Amino acid sequence: MNCKNYKTRLKIKAEAQDIYAALTNPFTIELWSGYKAEMSTEVGSEFSLWEGDISGKNLEFEENKKVVQQWYFGEQEEPSIVTIKIFEDTNRCQVELVHTNIPEEDYADICEGWDNYYLGAIKEFFEQD
Repeated sequence: MNCKNYKTRLKIKAEAQDIYAALTNPFTIELWSGYKAEMSTEVGSEFSLWEGDISGKNLEFEENKKVVQQWYFGEQEEPSIVTIKIFEDTNRCQVELVHTNIPEEDYADICEGWDNYYLGAIKEFFEQD
């Protein structure tokens, strides 16, 4: 199975703790995504977003700085790892995403999902007037 990596970075006008909550707090996730979320900051816990469209395991948390998850894609030899880092900047934060080992057939959908429905939706959520 061919796999690809995706990396992106964007600026969001929000505090680091608010962005962290948008990634880890099920109530905040529901606010910006519109769907119930199963999420906890317990290492080794499993998560589920968008009614199970995205699911996986939480690997590492650094409060207000970093989230590392394994995303499930059926039968994969190498795990697909998502690392999101938050860097504080003046009045805003930079969010860096690295997603490794995305199956080639899912790549375009996953990239679009990150840009429009995940990180893009978080940015929109915080920057609406």
